[in-house]
Amino acid sequence: MALVPVNARDGGLDGEDRLRQALHASKAIRTVTVMIHGYRFCPFGDPSQNPHHHILSETPVRDCWKAVSWPRHLRLAKEGALGVALGWSAQGTLSQAYGRAGETGAALARIAQIVAELRPGLRVNVIAHSLGARVALSALPGLRAGAISRLILLSGAEYRGRAARALASPAGRAVRVLNVTSRENLPFDAGFRTLIRPDRWEDLPLSAGMADRHGGWIDLRIDSPDHAARLSRMGFRLHPPSTRFCHWSGYMRPGVFRLYRAMLDDPGGALFARLSDTLATRRGTSRAVPHLATPT
Repeated sequence: MALVPVNARDGGLDGEDRLRQALHASKAIRTVTVMIHGYRFCPFGDPSQNPHHHILSETPVRDCWKAVSWPRHLRLAKEGALGVALGWSAQGTLSQAYGRAGETGAALARIAQIVAELRPGLRVNVIAHSLGARVALSALPGLRAGAISRLILLSGAEYRGRAARALASPAGRAVRVLNVTSRENLPFDAGFRTLIRPDRWEDLPLSAGMADRHGGWIDLRIDSPDHAARLSRMGFRLHPPSTRFCHWSGYMRPGVFRLYRAMLDDPGGALFARLSDTLATRRGTSRAVPHLATPT
């Protein structure tokens, strides 16, 4: 199937015609997977910062150690899959990019609406890193129930309170979420909390977990030996961390994409339910990482 690059620009969606053509071109499409990058990428201007030449490309540039092809590792070239690479301007200060991420949710909602208009019944999945998680969650309030089937959030740069409001929408109540975290991301979470203030001082980032607040949410800590052992018993082997701190381990850790592929190719939700049971903890004790100090 095709990989369709689109961009959020000036409140609209550049590349809408390409998406429509791709949806018309093949009746074999069963799933649409939207991929959303995080901070510092921008599809406009410097080619070295263009996500369509980097993680959202099937053939990324080779001059960066983080240039891991999401489309290739998700095997979106297979029959029945359509990949949509959503680029947006994630540059400037973190505060500026955070605000723009919230606005970019409208572009993701537009993608889901086009799919529903042209090919009702197709499943729309989303995988997003860092501030891309805010983009994904910000799309939910503008969509009908079932418009997005799965969200895979990697080191999500968003607060639990704002995520909870998005999940209270019809689309949010119906979506299933895999929240991928790691203690490797602690310095980045601390920086996020310092520079982006929550609505309530006691709120925490998504790294603190949400499984005790939403029935369709799984918290997976990929640096946890316990979680790794449970995944291994399910047939998914993750390599242990190779560095102390890493903001990109959610897509660079060997073994993770095999799990993500299985999660996205799970129309009935059987794997999601099994994984939820496997990783379940007592209610109220599901935090993925220890509390960071509350902001002052």
